[in-house]
Amino acid sequence: MKIASALAGVALLAFTGFAAQAENTLKIGPETSAITIETEDGPVEITRHKNDTQLIGGVLQPIIPEPGVQPAGELEVLEALQDDKARVVDMRTMEWRVKSTIPGSIHIPYTEVAMRLDELGCTGESGAWDCNEALSVFAFCNGPACAQSPLAIKAMVREGFPAEKIHYYRGGMQDWTVLGLTTVENLF
Repeated sequence: MKIASALAGVALLAFTGFAAQAENTLKIGPETSAITIETEDGPVEITRHKNDTQLIGGVLQPIIPEPGVQPAGELEVLEALQDDKARVVDMRTMEWRVKSTIPGSIHIPYTEVAMRLDELGCTGESGAWDCNEALSVFAFCNGPACAQSPLAIKAMVREGFPAEKIHYYRGGMQDWTVLGLTTVENLF
């Protein structure tokens, strides 16, 4: 009886461990949850699991979300914060911005950017923008698995904003925070 009870306990532990692992499994891309590669030691399955440093569980975004857009890292973002001809733009929803953001960034949610290009040096209105005098934009959201700034970048380019003036800080708030850089809270 003790053996049967112990085996049942082990089975339950294994099942709950598997369920917890499955619950923490995240997609790598829209259609991909795992990639198997061949190594000298045999096949290895690469997967993605939730951990304490991730802000969100979305799918990984390409480093260049639109042709012509330039990737940017923390040093480039810091330079842009000191440049009058550049804007560091938090493209997340308000609920994320008030929790924490990059000091000196401006807020244009990804759902509004196509209507607010005048704040980025364009003239005109939605559907008829003239972006010849556009500022350099450093767009960010929650990190490599956040689709908010890539969606905004696509909308900007579609509206006529020059892709070469857009810099995508893919690391976003996740990398900024993990690296211990200063953040501010409660900005509206």
